[in-house]
Amino acid sequence: MSVLNVKKEDFVAFVKLENPPANALGNKVLKELSQLLDELQQDKEVRVILIRGEGRFFSAGADIKEFTQMPDSSGFSELAKLGQRLFERIETFEKPVIAAIHGAALGGGLELAMSCHMRLVAENAKLGLPELQLGIIPGFGGTQRLPDYVGKAKAFEMITSSEPITGKQAEAYGLANHAYPEEELMSKAEEIAKKMAKKSPVTVKAVIELLQLRRNEPFQSGIDREADWFGQVFGTADAKEGIQAFIEKRQPQFKGE
Repeated sequence: MSVLNVKKEDFVAFVKLENPPANALGNKVLKELSQLLDELQQDKEVRVILIRGEGRFFSAGADIKEFTQMPDSSGFSELAKLGQRLFERIETFEKPVIAAIHGAALGGGLELAMSCHMRLVAENAKLGLPELQLGIIPGFGGTQRLPDYVGKAKAFEMITSSEPITGKQAEAYGLANHAYPEEELMSKAEEIAKKMAKKSPVTVKAVIELLQLRRNEPFQSGIDREADWFGQVFGTADAKEGIQAFIEKRQPQFKGE
């Protein structure tokens, strides 16, 4: 039985984690997510991916029961690398991936959310990396991504204290884009995803790549690549449609061409 429920509507793929009771990120979930990305990358009817959790949680972390079945430390390293490769792929995926977080995003659940391009949270959600409480450390990129959002000092505090923060705090610290009352979270997330899906996929892909360059490459490299993309985009049918729609005072109809 699949642990992912996928529904497509208005160029948005709504992906629901269904791995009760806490949507733990075991091997099966990670591999299904990877396979789903393969499919969605080729699907021209999908321009945005919105991930949420079923039940009480977004995801409460890695599957601790799987840990007890590892024969030695090499198994843990391989599991970490599997998660890291998948989350790096999400972070650099050419279509926007949005996490809608209710309940809790802890450990691997927060690491998954941090690899997404946006995080929308319920005000009362709990977000944290509590691995040290178990005598282990984050293994899916948490030590590397969390400082990018909240700063090195706050990341150190969150990880070493094992104390989660609320959705409201996550928004204030820069970890979440927006925090909403829990009952409004999914409607707001859907609204944002569908608005994003109306943009030209070519331009969104360009922005995703350029923002990654800003993180990993010298400033001048990013500027040069931006100029290249600027020229490429202007040669697309979507650019012609966007400009014509502006002149005609109507909504553009982008086709990803």
